[in-house]
Amino acid sequence: MTLSPLTAVTPIDGRYYNSTKDLSNYFSEFALIKYRVLVEVEYFIALSQSGIPQLSHFDGSLNEKLRDFYRNFSLADAEWIKDTEKVTNHDVKAVEYFLKNEFEKLGLTDSLEFIHFGLTSQDINNTAIPYSWKAAIDAVYLPAIQELVDELKSLSNSWEKVPMLARTHGQPASPTRLGKEIKVFIERIEKQLNLLTQVPYSAKFGGATGNFNAHHVAYPNNDWVAFGNNFVNEVLGLDRSQTTTQIEHYDNFAASCDNLKRINNIVIDLCRDIWTYISMDYFKQKITAGQIGSSAMPHKVNPIDFENAEGNLGLANAVFEHLSAKLPISRLQRDLTDSTVLRNVGVPMAHTLIAIKSTLRGLRKLILNETAFQEDLENNWAVVAEAIQTILRREGYPKPYEALKDLTRTNSHVTQDTIAEFVENLQVSDEVKAEIKAISPSNYTGVQL
Repeated sequence: MTLSPLTAVTPIDGRYYNSTKDLSNYFSEFALIKYRVLVEVEYFIALSQSGIPQLSHFDGSLNEKLRDFYRNFSLADAEWIKDTEKVTNHDVKAVEYFLKNEFEKLGLTDSLEFIHFGLTSQDINNTAIPYSWKAAIDAVYLPAIQELVDELKSLSNSWEKVPMLARTHGQPASPTRLGKEIKVFIERIEKQLNLLTQVPYSAKFGGATGNFNAHHVAYPNNDWVAFGNNFVNEVLGLDRSQTTTQIEHYDNFAASCDNLKRINNIVIDLCRDIWTYISMDYFKQKITAGQIGSSAMPHKVNPIDFENAEGNLGLANAVFEHLSAKLPISRLQRDLTDSTVLRNVGVPMAHTLIAIKSTLRGLRKLILNETAFQEDLENNWAVVAEAIQTILRREGYPKPYEALKDLTRTNSHVTQDTIAEFVENLQVSDEVKAEIKAISPSNYTGVQL
């Protein structure tokens, strides 16, 4: 059966392909091979500039042609490498043979053995993968999550003066403003994004067991640590881990996964709140012509975008959790369990991207039902009890909390008239009575944040 969005095993490449296709540039098998070629090429160029006598003739005039190997990397190139891998049974060695073949076409036969010189495959994988991870976060994830934040900011501004009954423990509580409640999520996401940008994109580069053994035995007078730091930090724009085994220890990658998981948890919290507000009739949803909410109940417009987002965020977090828990653990100087796990780093990112787009879609369908907000506030005059007892405390009134507790708990339904009658019987000045009577559920919303 030919692979297509209809025959794909996972919904990432099937049902949701249009939402996730941008990630193919970073997490597909093609992308991984391309980034390996990039690292190998840039490594050779850096090596040619390191003072090795055998490469002293290499003046850099062909550097851009070498970079074209990855800049113009094609599907045919990737297929050549995959066919070679069937013979070598080693994916990185196949990349080395591809480059040797391309170097020969340029007449660089005397330089072939300095491709992949002194390296182990993990020097390539543990630079190519964080390189692609960084590129995907910068080019795809951050713009997507920023679009969500910007949408929330727009809604928060539009709704900043809309009073709303708050609910703590599911019970009516001191009123708030809808715009402020949206702003809570904005602040939470932005703080976590700030932490995410501070996590280094760490990479391993130091030979078979991290000590530059092969490099040092061949050229003992070269400062290979300085070379490795310059190559990883300056050329590739990553952060070289100084002391490693054969592989990167993945601690910072785990931190990145945990950070993304926290952001996803915040978005889940947002989706559940909006879902609940829809169920309370605080929001209606825009109807798209021809679309059906329920196959059985024609009247329904289900909050499916928020439900879709919540489900995909849960899947994403499950994989992020496994990545952050598993990758930092490796037996002795290395085992191979990280290799197969790392091939799945695009999976949680894809589910996250699907969820962000679903959340945006849902938010853009919302229609504010101000009548429901006002009715809810009007039906819950008991929430101003906090305001009244606080003013009475200020005035030195005896046991104000207890007085308000008796009022609100002995009346099955506290109304504006109930409050007014209570205030009239208070032993306070007319000015204080007027102050209290001016308070309502709609205006007892605190300071503007």
